Amino acid sequence: MKTKLFFIAIAFTLLAGCSSDDSSGSANSGVYLPLEVGNYWTYDVTADGLAITNRDSLYISNDTVINTKTYKKFKTLNIPFGFYSNSLRNNGVRKQNDALYMSGNAGLNLGAVLPIDLSVTDLMIFKESAAANQELGSVSGVINQDFQGYPLVINYTLKTTALETLPTFSIDENHSYTDVKKVKTTLNLKVATTVTVPGIPIPLSVTLLNTQDVVSSTQYYAKNIGMVYANTIISYELQDFSSFGISLPIPQSGSQTQNELLDNHFVNN
Repeated sequence: MKTKLFFIAIAFTLLAGCSSDDSSGSANSGVYLPLEVGNYWTYDVTADGLAITNRDSLYISNDTVINTKTYKKFKTLNIPFGFYSNSLRNNGVRKQNDALYMSGNAGLNLGAVLPIDLSVTDLMIFKESAAANQELGSVSGVINQDFQGYPLVINYTLKTTALETLPTFSIDENHSYTDVKKVKTTLNLKVATTVTVPGIPIPLSVTLLNTQDVVSSTQYYAKNIGMVYANTIISYELQDFSSFGISLPIPQSGSQTQNELLDNHFVNN
């Protein structure tokens, strides 16, 4: 569980902390995330390997001004389980033309496994007029973070991509929607750390995680409703240091698939 929280925490924080400066777009022609105070969405969150279904409640609490721009502040009733609700929690979202941007602050401390606090600048999370497979934004950076006594150097690239528009989308007989747009978020990481090898007096810098896609999340936005379904795959494989007598506090590999399904909502457009 600590391993899953470790990589999920990185993903949540980077999603909120990276930026995009693309503000182009066509006229307001649709509402795929209605931004009115009082709007709310509840999601059933399931993950492979877990027998229970968790529940997230995401809502817009108030207007907030960040760097002279007005946003809608998103909150959750409790600490959320799902990737999507986590990415919006305590952040502001604004609409410019047909694009949605997120700003605010992201502070995570999941079981004291990996506390991160990053400031947030405008990040495009959706664009209605984008063509299929059009890249919405791509940002890269480096984070220095301590993890259970190991100094981590995290190189990341976060990319958002518009996928196809679906005339209809059905998950089951109780969850069917029309005019749905898909967005994919991909997080690529490389992680290095410093370790002490038995018999070598000088600490060595080693690559803990080779460059790889750690998070791939696809969100489905229904017109006049909001995000109705998200499928997130989190997976990784670390370097094997067992032959050097190095024991890391993270399992060698991990994989989890998470689904967030809209159960109930109330929106004013």
